[in-house]
Amino acid sequence: MIRYDNNESSKREVAAEPPNQNEEKLERALRPKRLDDYVGQERIVEQIRITVQAAQMRGEPVDHVLLFGPPGLGKTTLAHILAEERGVNLKTTSGPVLERAGDLAAILTNLEKNDILFIDEIHRVPSVIEEKLYPALEDFSLDIMLGDGPGAKSLQMPLQPFTLVGATTKAGMLTNPLRDRFGLTLRLQFYSSIELKKILERSALLLGTKYTDTGLSEIAKRSRGTPRIANRLLRRVRDYAQVKSDSEISQNNARFALDSLDIDQLGFDSLDHMLMNAIIDKFGGGPVGVENLAASLGETKNTIEDIIEPYLIQQGYLQRTQKGRVATKIGLEHFSNGGFQLKRKSFSLDCGDTTIQAKESST
Repeated sequence: MIRYDNNESSKREVAAEPPNQNEEKLERALRPKRLDDYVGQERIVEQIRITVQAAQMRGEPVDHVLLFGPPGLGKTTLAHILAEERGVNLKTTSGPVLERAGDLAAILTNLEKNDILFIDEIHRVPSVIEEKLYPALEDFSLDIMLGDGPGAKSLQMPLQPFTLVGATTKAGMLTNPLRDRFGLTLRLQFYSSIELKKILERSALLLGTKYTDTGLSEIAKRSRGTPRIANRLLRRVRDYAQVKSDSEISQNNARFALDSLDIDQLGFDSLDHMLMNAIIDKFGGGPVGVENLAASLGETKNTIEDIIEPYLIQQGYLQRTQKGRVATKIGLEHFSNGGFQLKRKSFSLDCGDTTIQAKESST
């Protein structure tokens, strides 16, 4: 049961200031607001559309939804879209913020009928809080304790029907009891270059930026199958084109800008090269355990598992085995030079009526 202390603050906000608030606002502005504007993840979009329409026809909340997959694929965006499509409020929090039972009680008791509660990093919800969620998810009720000691009273408080949307990059860390309470479990996949180009076209229009098809294609193929990265790179190429060229996102401008960011032709950055070169040069191509790898790189285990590895594994350059990480054949071929190598070709930089021929060597 939840013990409710009248002296306890009913609401706590634990949020760090983003490093760049303008970038954060811009990223939010580029997110699609409705399912019709969402590009990619067709199977998931169709399932959400059917679920929302059925809930509207019955006048019920949408069934609880679990979204999982690598960072930047649209889990938060889909939660916002779900609320918009259902026409209800969205309340957001994250697993690490829910430290005390009172935190959860304050959120749940303020939800209105059919509202959506979005918990990011739901795998990090403390076990004691998770147990309090079970009756809320199943029966829309909350067990609380009023007072302390012998005079304490137990009270079951009814809640408004609501939908929990949980998001995680580590679905395997969820307990079975919590996972089983989600009626809809959706795994987001990496995006194709064609899908990313469509996303970039929409974003460029919203930003009022001139572009060429080849310029956006160059960004898309280096975006690691991730919309968040694609939009970030679009903004960086836009900056480069505005300062160094004619403000148009052309293929040449995209190449120069992305090369300067140490992003190679396949979208691998310095972290990817650092990881793969360590496996190849220091550990003979593997296998090597993640702890040894983390110590060798001076990075945390979580950084390797959550940030660096997923795309390398998905693209077939790295294999995770019981004995450790192993570079695959194509991984050995691409990363065999040791150190970060960008094979840059001669190309021109468009500057209005002037064309500058440039040739950059490997760095």
